[in-house]
Amino acid sequence: MSGARVIQPPDVAPPVGAYSQAISTQGAGQTLHISGQVGFDGAGQLAQGFEAQAEAAWKNIVRILAAAGMGPQDLVKVTTFVTDAGHLPLLAPVRTRHLGAARPASTVLVVRALARPEWLVEVEASAWRPDERHGN
Repeated sequence: MSGARVIQPPDVAPPVGAYSQAISTQGAGQTLHISGQVGFDGAGQLAQGFEAQAEAAWKNIVRILAAAGMGPQDLVKVTTFVTDAGHLPLLAPVRTRHLGAARPASTVLVVRALARPEWLVEVEASAWRPDERHGN
């Protein structure tokens, strides 16, 4: 998160996982909003099972970041939707594998369903990167 600042007030409990309570961005830079990614691979095939769908969704996020000249370190907010709370223990290792040390602000929601019943997970994200031309 080069150029972004983690906000962790001392009177707010620290995160219970691999995320930040808040991220502040300021100044000239590039902002990227990534639409919800589900478990489709590059050929448009839906992966089978929760873990495989989560893996495909995160690969898509990382590929979109790269196409914009960014990486996981530039993520400032991630929202993940899952259709079964029982899948949550499978989510963290997949997410960590793709995020590495990045700790964006994050929300996980357990929902009744996504737009299609065969979709088990969806991840949307926002990223920000300072504009080096302006010294940020």
